[in-house]
Amino acid sequence: MTSAKSVYIAYVGGTIGMVKTPSGYQPAAGYLRQQMEAMPELQDERMPRFVIHEYTPLLDSSNMTPADWVEIAQDITDHYDQYDGFVVLHGTDTMAYTASALSFLLQNLGKTVIVTGSQIPLVEMRNDARPNLIDSLLIASSYAIPEVCLYFNTKLFRGNRTVKVNASGFNAFDSPNYPPLGTVGVDTSIDPTHVLPHPAEPFRFARLTSQPQVGQIRLFPGISVDVVKNLLQPPIQGVILETFGAGNAPDKDQAFLDAIKAAVNRGVVVVSCTQCLYGTVDLDAYATGSALKACGVINGYDMTAESALTKLYTLFGLGYEGNTVRTLMEMSLRGELTPPKR
Repeated sequence: MTSAKSVYIAYVGGTIGMVKTPSGYQPAAGYLRQQMEAMPELQDERMPRFVIHEYTPLLDSSNMTPADWVEIAQDITDHYDQYDGFVVLHGTDTMAYTASALSFLLQNLGKTVIVTGSQIPLVEMRNDARPNLIDSLLIASSYAIPEVCLYFNTKLFRGNRTVKVNASGFNAFDSPNYPPLGTVGVDTSIDPTHVLPHPAEPFRFARLTSQPQVGQIRLFPGISVDVVKNLLQPPIQGVILETFGAGNAPDKDQAFLDAIKAAVNRGVVVVSCTQCLYGTVDLDAYATGSALKACGVINGYDMTAESALTKLYTLFGLGYEGNTVRTLMEMSLRGELTPPKR
């Protein structure tokens, strides 16, 4: 790495740049830049050059919407040719959603994009913001990883494989069904066998032509069929059904199955994703999963619910019809799922 490398920082918001107020931590315009200017490490000649684009307004990630995913993707696209790598500073609560969404919106990505943040803001004496920021800048400028990644607590993950697993610890994220792309210790180690290949086609931003209506239903014992019916009403186009275990649902509740089947027959794409952190959906493993398959529910395999939802949103937003969406949801487009062994 040389100092000639450059990184574009999209500062969306989040804990990393917040200040303490009487009502709790809140974003403050200009404060992150001030803190970073006071960090001697960032002035080291071994660090890449970087530019900070601070969003207005800064967002707590709980306030993020799909329109914000698109704005971030457009921002990266607008600066794609000018920088060697990209770092998105983001709140942790919905970080896995944004990292997943960006992986589908940024097609044929040939440069490293890292989404990161912190559990404790940079202003505090003891924090995880400093190492997450420094490591992300170094990785984004030093390695050509053609993926949207999420970096946290010494681990670099594929973004669309991540989930937030800890609300208060530094190990806030995990990638349950796919190994880390790399780790940072005394040395930085990137495992090329886990990284996606470089694309043969030029980079492009997937411009959405609509704002799709998609949602999630998490099953629980005794869930009311009326709740399910209400969530499946028009204009809904697609739903992630968070099922039990290997993709199971109450097959003795005929009204529930009828509601699912009726929605599928209307063209709603229903995707089964397991509520479990680890493992995969297999709709043929149990009668309770086969009942969903018979209703037209498709297999989400080992996709996270966050990845499945953002993928569904993107596919419908690109204008694909239901049957095409059904086919693509069961295919690995950005390494988001592990295809079944044939």
